[in-house]
Amino acid sequence: MTDPHDISQITPQLFISAWPRGEHAVELRALGIRLILSMHWMQPERSLGHAPVRLLWLPTIDLPFTPIPIPMLRRGADAALPVLASGGGVLCHCRAGVHRSVAMACCVLIAQGCSLEDAMRLVKEKRPVADPYIWYIQRRIRKFAAERNHRAPP
Repeated sequence: MTDPHDISQITPQLFISAWPRGEHAVELRALGIRLILSMHWMQPERSLGHAPVRLLWLPTIDLPFTPIPIPMLRRGADAALPVLASGGGVLCHCRAGVHRSVAMACCVLIAQGCSLEDAMRLVKEKRPVADPYIWYIQRRIRKFAAERNHRAPP
């Protein structure tokens, strides 16, 4: 992750990256990251989740015919909100930092009050390799936003 293209700062506290390894733990802590939302189907290295960092594994598969479960997106966004409110950073990652982590980051932004369009635009702008507009990822982000807008505020 020493390559600056491997981690993208979306907002002052929200980041997206490809698969981090244990040796990246110090670097992530230095960025102020206090929560890692791991969207890969393989369990991340536990050393990433040592205090003060919490590791939340939300195993998902990046295929059009196995959509990211909305409860996973909701769980990740709900976990991110108090961390962000307390000034901590949140890292969303998957294998390549292109689809699943991007969906999660968009959902975190939406949970913070950002519009669906602004969330997808901001993520794409700050992480050019991100693809929130591919049909099966965009569909999940839209569904999350629609459900979020019909729920009572947390």
